[in-house]
Amino acid sequence: MEIYASISDLKDEEIYRDPTNNLKSVFQQLDYLIALDVCDKRAEEVLSNSGLNSAFDTITRFRSLYTAKLEIEQAKAIIVSRNPWETLNNFAYFSNYLQLARTEYQGSWLKPGDSVLFLGSGPLPMSLIVLCHQYGLRGIGIEQEPERAELSRKVLAKLGLSDRIKIIDGNHLTLPLKEKIELVMVAAQAEPKREIFNHLAKVLPAETKVSYRIYEKGLRRLLDTFSRYELPAQFEEYLRIRPKPPANNTVVFLTTNNVEHNTTTGDRLSDGWKIYKTEELLEVPSLERC
Repeated sequence: MEIYASISDLKDEEIYRDPTNNLKSVFQQLDYLIALDVCDKRAEEVLSNSGLNSAFDTITRFRSLYTAKLEIEQAKAIIVSRNPWETLNNFAYFSNYLQLARTEYQGSWLKPGDSVLFLGSGPLPMSLIVLCHQYGLRGIGIEQEPERAELSRKVLAKLGLSDRIKIIDGNHLTLPLKEKIELVMVAAQAEPKREIFNHLAKVLPAETKVSYRIYEKGLRRLLDTFSRYELPAQFEEYLRIRPKPPANNTVVFLTTNNVEHNTTTGDRLSDGWKIYKTEELLEVPSLERC
């Protein structure tokens, strides 16, 4: 509630500018609190308190905006850097993205040369950068803020990835594209969730794979907006992979039209969704490529 009181009246631009740098300590305090080892039952009691809904919404908005601010700053640092890859590697959350990319690459049965699309790619399209650089994929980012989209193009040019990743100005309504896409990834901050997934359910070809990230543990669930939304019937969840540090997100994998077989592997999808820890992924027979 102290955090809520300190940020409740702030406009977006004030969060982005943060001239006094006071919001950095607020952001760090919030990260500390949501990482506390709170049992799920106790967390549920806190998060289900309807009297705190407005506070939670404001805090979630603040964290999303401040995270974007950090990405913008890092993107600008990369653009002016003499060693852009070293600057990228020094980004505080770089190791998180390495782990998430590995999870999404394996959980979607991707292979070099496949194309992935990230909806809400932002000013620093880390997921696309790691997937395309590490695994030989091709990527498309869709970003609705023109300034962020242009900034991300400059970052990609600096990293020498413009030929592998392209950024499109737009949003979920930009889909479908002419290109064949093996995986559609939806950013955790992409909103409005209901409108986005309803549109994807209508326009994605049969058997398209989709992934999104959620927070499931403790007070991190405060940041998760997926829990407020039920997916359309056209999606079938076939896998979810719980995080391995330093990542904090569970990655959920879907396929469209409730298909019974996965065309990439030829394997029958399991009845109901399965939960795996990241380190167990390679040990699961149903995830082996043919």
